[in-house]
Amino acid sequence: MRLGFAVKVLGDGGLPSHDTRRWQSEPSLDVSLDRLEAILRYCAAYEIDMYRMPTGLAPYASHPELPQFRDAPQVFAERLAEVGALARELDVRLSSHPGQYTVLNSEDERVRRLAVEELEVQAELMDAMGLGPEAVVVLHVGGGAGGRDAALDRLEDGFARCSEAARARLVIENDDRTFALTDVLELHRRIGRPVVWDILHHHCHDPDRIPDREALALALATWPDGVTPKIHYSSPKTALEEKDKKLVLPQLRAHADMIDPIGFEHFLTETAAGLPDFDIMLEAKGKDLALLRLRDQLTARGVALTS
Repeated sequence: MRLGFAVKVLGDGGLPSHDTRRWQSEPSLDVSLDRLEAILRYCAAYEIDMYRMPTGLAPYASHPELPQFRDAPQVFAERLAEVGALARELDVRLSSHPGQYTVLNSEDERVRRLAVEELEVQAELMDAMGLGPEAVVVLHVGGGAGGRDAALDRLEDGFARCSEAARARLVIENDDRTFALTDVLELHRRIGRPVVWDILHHHCHDPDRIPDREALALALATWPDGVTPKIHYSSPKTALEEKDKKLVLPQLRAHADMIDPIGFEHFLTETAAGLPDFDIMLEAKGKDLALLRLRDQLTARGVALTS
């Protein structure tokens, strides 16, 4: 079982994830790839074998008003191949997760078109890196306007607008407010793409009251033979915050800085026991530090991540 973290490296003083300069400064995919290479070597040094790349790895490549950046995956194809070869050599599983503005099922035709373009860019990057089918682009269903069926219909339509290469990378995740596991399983039946199960989202939004073990098994079964499934795991935030001299209670859906090791141990030894192998992307604000701390805590408790 691989454990991964997303985007930011906080350990060893921190590492930049990509070229974040504004477009006027001509940010470059080449700079981003230098930074990705440094992160891959950091992962290897700490025996971390899964990493979520920043969506903006190729700066502005999907921006509709800055077409001068669109050909970055082609311009830097050779460098992408080199970094992809390094990821394979180090056996680091890579993925990406476009954010809230990539809405493939939007009612707005322009927003849907931009979402398709973003998915095309992500697929071009992964293909140029020579990454296998385990390198996926995770997406939420999107907006719920018009009701569940209409929203799923729009996602299916948006998916059909993507190229074969982009469709081959896409996987769908349940969310914490609108589209539960049963909804993304329905999408799997329609478009044939795997489901990434997010356990915290499931605990926040599960109108069908599906037990965790059953939910996990259902999601894992959507992945094709020969491709290791992945899920998302996080612990809910429990710490109080003070804003404007007032205490603010955390929302259940908010991610904690670290992963609760006791809850995670229970998940491994009870919920996941006996099910097919899968990888876990940890979604904690502590990023790589949360992963390393969890791994140390599991070792101290005698819990193995491999069978």
